[in-house]
Amino acid sequence: MEAEIKMNINTLESTSTHPALLGSLSPSVAPEKVINFSPGPTSLPKAVEKQIAASFNNSGFTSLALSHRAPEFLKILNHTLATIRKVMEIPDNYELLFTHGGGHGQFAALPLNLCHHHSDTATYVVNGTWSARGRDEAQKYCNVETIDGKDKRTGNYTNFPVLSEADIDPQSKYVYLCSNETVNGIELHRLPKLPESRRHIPLVVDASSDFTTKPIDWQGDGVGVLFACASKNIGHPGLTLVVIRKDLLGKDKASPLCPGVFNYTINSEAGNLWNTPATFNIEVVGFLMDWLERQGGVVANERRCIAKSQVLYNVIDNSNGFYGTPVSNKVLRSRMNLPFNIKGGDQQLTDKFLIKCWERGMVGLRTLTPFGVGDYLRASLYNGVTEEQATSLADFMRCFANENG
Repeated sequence: MEAEIKMNINTLESTSTHPALLGSLSPSVAPEKVINFSPGPTSLPKAVEKQIAASFNNSGFTSLALSHRAPEFLKILNHTLATIRKVMEIPDNYELLFTHGGGHGQFAALPLNLCHHHSDTATYVVNGTWSARGRDEAQKYCNVETIDGKDKRTGNYTNFPVLSEADIDPQSKYVYLCSNETVNGIELHRLPKLPESRRHIPLVVDASSDFTTKPIDWQGDGVGVLFACASKNIGHPGLTLVVIRKDLLGKDKASPLCPGVFNYTINSEAGNLWNTPATFNIEVVGFLMDWLERQGGVVANERRCIAKSQVLYNVIDNSNGFYGTPVSNKVLRSRMNLPFNIKGGDQQLTDKFLIKCWERGMVGLRTLTPFGVGDYLRASLYNGVTEEQATSLADFMRCFANENG
């Protein structure tokens, strides 16, 4: 027994500093063989990365050096906006804004733009980490009512609550939800409709991690505002897209305390040029949207997302318990972020799995954060991950289970 304990300690010591267990994204394989399953920031499609590289070989300034008021950049800006609108079928009565501050910036910007007074009410549907964080930030700027989706028995988020008339104050300035909870693995594959008597209330959607991966019924679902930070599916960190219904703009709409940099009306009236936008990032979003259009648009992209996620869920569901995932309701399982554990969270097997993946070039399955590493690994299947790459992970998972089960 003592020898066995000593051997286990030696094993832990030898693996505790392995790059795979420190979150390394630089495995010892050729760069073209690396598959990035990170939850974000993450990789863009290879064709988009090649287009970015090619843009630096052109004569003249790149978008990194263009003045945001130069005609060369205005051409880039207008192309990006037009292509987003076309690919995502955004009606003309919606404005498109590029903002700073990421998703966290929008957690504050939303109540500051839609609630003129601190006493105004907003309803937040909380069914995971990010909707909870958005709610907590909004409480600084308005009166927040919560529809809590936490399982009272387990204390976990594994479902999406029913949106009933009784739970939504008819005076709410908006109803907020997150359409894909990256940490919890819960996704709304179609947006829910509010009860008939509450459909006058704008729906606000944090679509940071699933924008462009499925169609949106903008008018039918009553979308008032939708925002998406770029670093999951449409570009690089440092840019956030806000789509806002034009009737929600106006000088009398926002709180007097709303900073100009976050004020939707000010930025709309300035044509996205009130202050210097993230010029290069905007061009990259345009490249990504062009790529999506060439690939068949958002409907074709949704089919790819379904195929990528299904190949992994099939392995998990048919592993006889070797792999587990927290979301049993298949209707709500995320196509973007697939949480899974190994034999109920067996640490030794989990470390072995991560190291073997890393050696094969599959990285980003466990992210080190200030809050720890979480109970589950996560495979994130954003636009930069191909069906072939998702299948490579599925094949490895199947082999690993057979060898260690």
